[in-house]
Amino acid sequence: MEQYIIKGGNPLVGEVEIGGAKNAALGILAAAIMTDDTVRIDNLPDVQDINVLLEAIGEIGVRVDRISRTSVLINGSGIGSISVDYEYIKKIRASYYLLGALLGKYKKAEVPLPGGCNIGSRPIDLHLKGFKALGAKTRISNGAIIAEADHLRGNHIYLDTVSVGATINIMMAASMAEGRTIIENSAKEPHVVDVANFLNSMGANIKGAGTDVIRIRGVEKLHATEYSIIPDQIEAGTYMFAAAATRGDVIVKNVIPKHLEATTAKLVEIGCQVEEFDDAVRVVATGRLNNTNVKTLPYPGYPTDMQPQIGVALALAEGTSIVTESIFENRFKYVDELIRMGADVKVEGNTAVIYGTEKLTGARVSAPDLRAGAALVIAGLAAEGITIVDDIVYIQRGYEYFEEKLRSLGAEIERVSSEKEIKKFKLRVG
Repeated sequence: MEQYIIKGGNPLVGEVEIGGAKNAALGILAAAIMTDDTVRIDNLPDVQDINVLLEAIGEIGVRVDRISRTSVLINGSGIGSISVDYEYIKKIRASYYLLGALLGKYKKAEVPLPGGCNIGSRPIDLHLKGFKALGAKTRISNGAIIAEADHLRGNHIYLDTVSVGATINIMMAASMAEGRTIIENSAKEPHVVDVANFLNSMGANIKGAGTDVIRIRGVEKLHATEYSIIPDQIEAGTYMFAAAATRGDVIVKNVIPKHLEATTAKLVEIGCQVEEFDDAVRVVATGRLNNTNVKTLPYPGYPTDMQPQIGVALALAEGTSIVTESIFENRFKYVDELIRMGADVKVEGNTAVIYGTEKLTGARVSAPDLRAGAALVIAGLAAEGITIVDDIVYIQRGYEYFEEKLRSLGAEIERVSSEKEIKKFKLRVG
């Protein structure tokens, strides 16, 4: 089992380049199988979730040619099965996008109920509601969701709650349904817009992505395209908070500053200087951070995927902060680990009250999920002494070259897999 070992106390300084957005890439890779032509996708993040999804679509007959670390050719003309293997699905939640893609193309799909991070209940009922509205029959049998239709016909669909997954899934199926579909109360996240733009580049007719009403006119077939995925706003935000927590000075490159507005606003509020450029942001933290209150909300609100990272920064801030999690109920699992490092945090229901402390100290902690794992690495970078983070397989699901990028900013961090390597690191750093 691999771990990160970190010697904290160094401010992060320098430049870091952000990869493609994982959450956009998962939807786009699923949508790419909806044409029989070859599709080229660039700026693909080289992370575990992406590699698992590529293997899963390869298993059903999709031709996948990885032409470089960040570029792939996809050809869906050889799909021989509309049933996806559970082995892949249990590893990543976004495999459910294959439901919308296969249903749109073949009017039939069979995908096991999804896995992924255990951050709380993420029901699939809204996806099924959307598919039913388009004319599909859905059922759950032997742990798999089965959706099938003689014809898919456009419809007016209102989502009871804002759901990124349901918006993308329904959008994919509807793009090849007969007639017009309107999705109301749709998610506005940048990766929803990116999937819509990708589908449009293949010949779909989708308008309104990025607003709460998406209008789709179904088309008979989709065609070849070349497409570059947007930068990952959550990866970018993670490095921005790492700069804040370690009192560093970091330029985060290859970003869309507009996508980072909620994160940037909070960094400014807690006392950081943030400078925006066309495709980069610079975060400078010179002294101790200030307290604030934050509530996670659907985009353009403060992202739930950035909640653990701000939690770590506020654990080191002056005064008392309140963090309210309104999206996922299990998002505070990292708090127990942070307390082991000297943080003073009380969690009640969906609220964490954080009493800022002057310093954290190194400890052995365990990553409970992807974003919490990254946050614990930030805590280790800011803490005095040595921190070991276990279960880093979660972190590798969503961050490419995490330790290499942090080392380029001056962090003392290594990936290790034995007590011998841990001893060696401790001897080296003194």
